[in-house]
Amino acid sequence: MTVMNVADLVAIDVHTHAEISKDGHGSLSPELFGASADYFKAHGHRQPTITEIAAYYRERKMAAVVFTVDAEHATGHPRISNEEVAESCAEHADVLIPFASVDPWKGRAGAREARRLVQEHGVRGFKFHPSIQGIAPNDPVAYPLYEAIEELGVPALFHTGQTGIGAGVPGGGGIRLKYGNPMLVDDVAVDFPELRIILAHPSFPWQDEALAVATHKPYVYIDLSGWSPKYFPPQLVRYANTLLKDKVLFGSDYPVITPDRWLADFDKLEIKPEVRPKILKDNAVRLLGLGTQERTTDA
Repeated sequence: MTVMNVADLVAIDVHTHAEISKDGHGSLSPELFGASADYFKAHGHRQPTITEIAAYYRERKMAAVVFTVDAEHATGHPRISNEEVAESCAEHADVLIPFASVDPWKGRAGAREARRLVQEHGVRGFKFHPSIQGIAPNDPVAYPLYEAIEELGVPALFHTGQTGIGAGVPGGGGIRLKYGNPMLVDDVAVDFPELRIILAHPSFPWQDEALAVATHKPYVYIDLSGWSPKYFPPQLVRYANTLLKDKVLFGSDYPVITPDRWLADFDKLEIKPEVRPKILKDNAVRLLGLGTQERTTDA
């Protein structure tokens, strides 16, 4: 038995990336990876294996949600296997929580895959990146997949705002920023009222829209990944301290931003003492359905 002792964790990072498979296959093309490195000034950052991610977080007494991005329809680049991500996370279930990514263009086939991944592989949620996947979040093509995820009772995490992927590449590498507008996810929250949704990142240039959606829709959360907290817009900090104190989540965007850097800057942010543990761990524990102890069998 592999045990996650939630009580002993100091934080849960809800946003980390499996960028490379066991056989060295990258989750994105080298061109898009290079653009991301330029954007985050993260040249030379290693693409850790899932085993290395586990060791990193275990050393820090943290847990992490791990996922890849399936954008094969739009990019032509084969994804990293969701099964591989889930199985590797299961080997380190004391610190890792597997999410999957299913290209929404797959429609009903994607819905079948989502059910199988949750029921047979222990996946705990799904990651969408509409800008890379080349689809508006509220496109009806994706609705069979959302329906399945809602029925399964696991969260859907949507990239929102600008993305470093494709930045500086001619034409942005074909990536359309408009699909990162949180108001498009508001339609999803209306049409799937029981679906737990995470709006990933401070949603520049749509921060106010993200705050509006999260305050209006009871099952919409915000993660704080992809930015150093010292750059957070003041309204985001204000809402995190008040109206959204139970709906804001710690996320780093590891490996391009490390939790060490993120937490060091978060310590300097004017967050109320009673709110800080909610953001770092407690809100994620509730959203992800983690008890005081999570037990799973090794894969």
